[in-house]
Amino acid sequence: MANLRDIRRRIKSVKNTAQITKAMQMVAASKMRKAQQAALNGRDYSRLMNRVIVSVRDVVDPALHPLLAVREVKRQLVLLLTTDKGLCGALNTNLLREALNFDPSITDFVSVGRKGSQFLARTKRKMIADFPLAERPSFAQCKQISKFCLEKFLDGSVDKVTILYPRFVNTLTQNPVNLPILPITSFQEAGLPGKDEPMDGLEGGLEFEPGAAAVLDAILPAYIHYIVYQTQLATRASEHSARMVAMKSATDNAKSLVKDLTLEYNKARQASITKEILEIATAQLALG
Repeated sequence: MANLRDIRRRIKSVKNTAQITKAMQMVAASKMRKAQQAALNGRDYSRLMNRVIVSVRDVVDPALHPLLAVREVKRQLVLLLTTDKGLCGALNTNLLREALNFDPSITDFVSVGRKGSQFLARTKRKMIADFPLAERPSFAQCKQISKFCLEKFLDGSVDKVTILYPRFVNTLTQNPVNLPILPITSFQEAGLPGKDEPMDGLEGGLEFEPGAAAVLDAILPAYIHYIVYQTQLATRASEHSARMVAMKSATDNAKSLVKDLTLEYNKARQASITKEILEIATAQLALG
């Protein structure tokens, strides 16, 4: 009977776990839809900004602008975007594995998200700043992070800035991506590969007010701010998607385990009943 009690206890425990993971799945699914929509909404704007910048860049000497000038990489900065909580599958594991590929002797890290901060402290990598990952990132909050990275690049502290984040592809797929943002050598959308293409219908004969150089001075920092903002939206969308899938898998596994334990319990109970009947029958025969 002790064995039966243990099985009943395990069944109850697994059922309670399934209820928790099911609730977490529903919460993640609700947040996922909003986060995915927020990440997807900005892609048209990002695409249009890319085309404008490429059109302006074509008539300006890149060497004259500090954000376009390519320098020898003696020190680099990596903006690491992770989650604050776990239970989201291999999302953080894949990101942190990519972070190990950066040479720690020439790399400074800026962490956004508690998991990244813990990893950098644990592996003794140099972390020069730590920012929280907002539940619903706003442009103003993200601009503080991008301004910090811009200042480090412009004052010569680092020669290259890269964002390491989970690119949201779909609900089942989130890929870790190294996205170089400084110096600006190519233009990409956060979440989709970008293309260096001029604005439709504006090839050649462009006029800029107050001038191409002034337009470039204004739009390039805005581009960096927006890319950092979009990558944080993509990180949130990836987190909720990965958590929803992980919790659904955990719920399905718990239900399957309950079925197996119930079958095991029924077999053990049937064996116990059969044993008791045999003992009663044997005792009656002995008395007879």
